[in-house]
Amino acid sequence: MKLLFSWALSLLMGIGATVCAKTPGEIEVGATLPDALMTGLSGPSSKLSAFRGKPLVINVWASWCAPCRSEMASLERLSRIKGSHQFTVIGISTDDYPDAARGFLKKAGTSFSHFIDSKLVLENMLGANRLPLTVLVSPQGKVLAKYYGGEEWDSPRALMLVGRNFNIKL
Repeated sequence: MKLLFSWALSLLMGIGATVCAKTPGEIEVGATLPDALMTGLSGPSSKLSAFRGKPLVINVWASWCAPCRSEMASLERLSRIKGSHQFTVIGISTDDYPDAARGFLKKAGTSFSHFIDSKLVLENMLGANRLPLTVLVSPQGKVLAKYYGGEEWDSPRALMLVGRNFNIKL
């Protein structure tokens, strides 16, 4: 019921939750993400399971993607907003060239952790056949929602969406 409500709410709010063809090995909304090793881009490598225990916002992006570049500042603000200690934000680059991704991150000035997915494992698992993709994940690793397309993640409607999915007040 909560997933249906979140989907309906996202449609009413105009945030880009859409249905499209699946990627190989895609984990659907409602399923639990398997563990995966993530290669560090702005810090050390980590396992996806290291982020369990707290709600997680995963943003899949690429340095060449204009909507990805546009929304990165709002993701940074989301990661610092009052109440953000209740969840974690991470980024996953799908760039083929780590130097291009690092160059973009240097310009963007983000403080949250970023990883690079050079083998397409996370891209396929998360269903990132279009970018940007933002995935909301429960503390137990369950996929709560997927949103395709650029968004102002610190806007009132996006904060309401994040708050409702994570059952927190922002």
